[in-house]
Amino acid sequence: MKKLLGLVAVTVAVAAFAAEKPRVYVTDSTSWEMGGGSASPFGGDAHGGARPQTAEIVKTFNERCPDVVINNKQDRADYVIVLEHEGGKSFILRDNKVALYNKAGDAIMSGSTRSLGNAVKDACTAILRDWPSARERSEREAAAADAQKQTAKN
Repeated sequence: MKKLLGLVAVTVAVAAFAAEKPRVYVTDSTSWEMGGGSASPFGGDAHGGARPQTAEIVKTFNERCPDVVINNKQDRADYVIVLEHEGGKSFILRDNKVALYNKAGDAIMSGSTRSLGNAVKDACTAILRDWPSARERSEREAAAADAQKQTAKN
């Protein structure tokens, strides 16, 4: 009876996990913007500094990749995305660099695009392509851990 209840609990947990969306942690990005100048021959001004873009990246992910959940706890995430969104440059010179890592820390995608939306789209495609095998790996690891616990109890 205990084994049957255990099997049912594992089956329910696996089914719930299968229905889950992949969780994505977006790292803090630091983008730099410089500006300034003057028409005066006596000098001008310069201004600039860090422009954090994490909120904009999360917003774009929510709009363009509804099949993932953005999470602010890296230890609970299935994927980590590093997206450097450059601001303050002309459209031609702007570059968005993206790197995507799975839970094991392996890089599964990297690249650069001219728009933030395309960088998010590329990362989303890579996540959704990898997610079935990541889920399968996680299920195998959970089953192995459960089997090890059962062996230790007996």
